[in-house]
Amino acid sequence: MPSIEWIMADGVSFDLSPIVDLLVIGAGPTGMACAIEAQRAGFSAMMVDKGCLCNSLFHYPAHMTFFTTPELLEIGDLPFSSPNQKPTRNEALEYYRKVAEYYRLDVRQYETVESITGADGDFTVHTSDRFGRPSHLRARKLVIATGYYDLPNTCGIPGEDLPKVKHYYHEPHPFYGLDVLVIGGKNSAAIAALELWRHGARVTLVHRGAEMHRHVKYWILPDINNRIKNGEVKAHFQSTVTNISADDVTIATPDGSITIANQFVFALTGYHPDFPFIERLGVQLDANNDRCPVCDPATLESNVPGIYVAGVIVAGERTNEIFIENGRFHGKLIASDLTRKLRDHRDNLAVLTVVEPLVGHLRNQE
Repeated sequence: MPSIEWIMADGVSFDLSPIVDLLVIGAGPTGMACAIEAQRAGFSAMMVDKGCLCNSLFHYPAHMTFFTTPELLEIGDLPFSSPNQKPTRNEALEYYRKVAEYYRLDVRQYETVESITGADGDFTVHTSDRFGRPSHLRARKLVIATGYYDLPNTCGIPGEDLPKVKHYYHEPHPFYGLDVLVIGGKNSAAIAALELWRHGARVTLVHRGAEMHRHVKYWILPDINNRIKNGEVKAHFQSTVTNISADDVTIATPDGSITIANQFVFALTGYHPDFPFIERLGVQLDANNDRCPVCDPATLESNVPGIYVAGVIVAGERTNEIFIENGRFHGKLIASDLTRKLRDHRDNLAVLTVVEPLVGHLRNQE
């Protein structure tokens, strides 16, 4: 959005850039739901994301199948039609693109939020594009719906910064005929281990627990357990990786330390919200409640007036509590609060944003 300034004769300037009622930071399904519900309530809305629309879904494994049914992924009261009982990643991406088209959502993709200034009623969100060019957007209210998938939990292992170590698994073909290590014991690790093995990789799985996690999807758990039992996927439980080098990895097992050949490592140990970004906005994190942002549960407005939180970040470190299925309803809570706080004053706010500073300036000149 271009900057428009009114410069007074004495050099004082005022930002006259357009201002929207709601700016949503994060263009995933929950962020989309927030923008949609705001629009349906009669407010202007915009979204900004450092990646593409539904960036986290895009980075899921190419052939991933959801654990849920299509209707539980719906937003904006638009049906999600699928021939499958459990939809695929590609079907979901197609659905959310269609939703964005239907509601004509204003999505600013590939813009990173660098900082936020201003206050309730007139926030300025400073961004930069892929080429580092700065810009800014103005909004009366903000929603932080940045999810958690962009920030992997690191293991602190020597060699973890080597280019052969990956925290995201996409597809198996590039690893055919290679020695691949998978770290983790939940869904991501199980899916990656199975797909890699089925496409010709020699797979070793390392998990600090005594067995695969109980939350592994019910149709995947017996599959990975059987592959391990048959020796098709080698597994070391109650074990940790202690070192990663160019050609091998070292594992601490109950029977002692071992070193095995390795070309690639998938450290699929989970992800976390961008807590430093949230705190820079002044939003408090409850240290006694798994770093959940402090907010009103009825409206999702944080301790900072005008800044709302939505989606998985509401649950802090408990990232397995909020999914698309329940996060999609956050938009209605926020839109209801916007109706209460903005509708009666929206036109006045639009005028005051420009007039009050000018009146104050002129009075000071008297």
